[in-house]
Amino acid sequence: MDVLEKIRTLKLERGWSEYQLAEKAGITQSTISTWFRTKNLPTIPSLEKICAAFNISLAQFFFEDGDTQTVLTEKQARLLHHFNRLTEKQQNDLLQLLSDL
Repeated sequence: MDVLEKIRTLKLERGWSEYQLAEKAGITQSTISTWFRTKNLPTIPSLEKICAAFNISLAQFFFEDGDTQTVLTEKQARLLHHFNRLTEKQQNDLLQLLSDL
């Protein structure tokens, strides 16, 4: 996958300029310009900011045609977010509680 091309495609699909992407992602426009000019890839934290600006997850960013994808509802995503913040014991306890229902 060409990460920079994917960013370019998502940006164009939304009709955003490089400046608009930079503003929405909280990254300087010069940083984004440098990626494209020098063909350097963004760091994972920068890519996470880019994905947040596009309102997609990293998994969705790397999704390619032909792959299967599970789409979560907003409630499911919130539940997963909170579940991931629990300790392993809390996760196990919650799973046990849910299986007992």
